[in-house]
Amino acid sequence: MKLSTILSNDLAIDLGTAYTLVYVKNRDIVLNEPSVVALRKRTQEILAFGNEAKEMVGRTPGEIITVRPLKDGVIADFDLAEQMIRYFIKKSAPSLLPRPRVAICIPSGITEVEKRAVRDAAEHAGAKEVYLILEPMAAAIGLGLPIDQPVGSMVINIGGGTTEIAVISMYGIVNAKSIRIGGDEMNEAIIQYFKKEFNLLIGENTAELLKCEYGSTAPVVARGETTVKGRDLIEGIPKNVTITAVQVQEALSETVNTIVEAVKQCLEATPPELSADILDRGILMSGGVSLLRGLDIRLRQETNLPVIVAEEPKLAVVRGTGMVLENLNIYRKILTHIKHY
Repeated sequence: MKLSTILSNDLAIDLGTAYTLVYVKNRDIVLNEPSVVALRKRTQEILAFGNEAKEMVGRTPGEIITVRPLKDGVIADFDLAEQMIRYFIKKSAPSLLPRPRVAICIPSGITEVEKRAVRDAAEHAGAKEVYLILEPMAAAIGLGLPIDQPVGSMVINIGGGTTEIAVISMYGIVNAKSIRIGGDEMNEAIIQYFKKEFNLLIGENTAELLKCEYGSTAPVVARGETTVKGRDLIEGIPKNVTITAVQVQEALSETVNTIVEAVKQCLEATPPELSADILDRGILMSGGVSLLRGLDIRLRQETNLPVIVAEEPKLAVVRGTGMVLENLNIYRKILTHIKHY
């Protein structure tokens, strides 16, 4: 093996609204941390990134705030996003090696301005070359779908900020639907449910924990209950309430309905020949939110199609992006990139 191959620090990045995952060429996934930055409000001094910053969410003094530089799958704060990417690159790749080539996945519904922001942030963070790949394409590659063949493959990738639905054939996206709804909106729906039903304010971390532990959608029969701590919006003092899994399911219903409707719209716009392929091959689901209990069953009932959740759904996109990076000659036709001279 060539020394240059051994020392390669090319990176594939799944720059997610909730989590960022980094794949290093020849080393697999080396980083999986929240896309969060903690900073001092008055001076804008950055105090922490990733896991360390996530631990501060909702628990910091007034002068320290936690910020997520990405919203709905795209960069909302360019400067913080650039510094966060720089931190993750430095943490993932040995600093003495040459500047890395970086492949980053982006939502299929991204605008040219948003695409440029991702490229520029990665370049300013130290990337030698930047390659962009659409999220559903990366997920399809990571799931092992035959994107090079004249058959239709359908993938649904549900992350923190977006839901990406696409039908792929012959290295191209034939039909796609991208909605800026995902795990974040589910967390917010739970927070709003507590405000409305209990006059209780809960934190984002609490809402996320409830979603993961008790979240589901019909037709799953929700069972269980738990005590939740928060602040009474009327009295302004700490208060405990008991919530059931049925109530969490109710809180998530509107968001789930929106995702289901988007999948149906994408299917309705799919050419008949490819629809027949999907009927035979089924729909593959990836992304962390695809683990929501009952979601695959609900989609199966609504579409009358086989629906399969990937074995490691959270890793499909970053693994697919990594496979592209390791086989650029094969996948170059599905990428755009900027090169420094």
